Amino acid sequence: MGTRWLVDSEVYPSALAVRGIACVRPDEAERDAVSRYIVDEMVRGQFSDAARHCCIQVIERLRDAQRCDGVVLGCTELPLLLSDAQVPLPVLDSTRLLARAALVRALE
Repeated sequence: MGTRWLVDSEVYPSALAVRGIACVRPDEAERDAVSRYIVDEMVRGQFSDAARHCCIQVIERLRDAQRCDGVVLGCTELPLLLSDAQVPLPVLDSTRLLARAALVRALE
């Protein structure tokens, strides 16, 4: 999940494929809705219940209809909106993962 630009790109599908993980994307309407909430609200520090509800619905549909096993929160704003406890799938939080990788690299 992320902005339309990120979800339409090959950034995550390519990185995940190297590790044998298939990538499923939200449908067009879901991509637009999530992106709109990120760009119009979240980047401005607004984290509405409507945005949270929308994102959780997208994740639930991906889990149920697409049989997804996890979700990538690909934009830094998404972990501020959604806690792990609220998300009905295991979460890959790109912010946390990049911070850990940077720390490991710095300590090498």
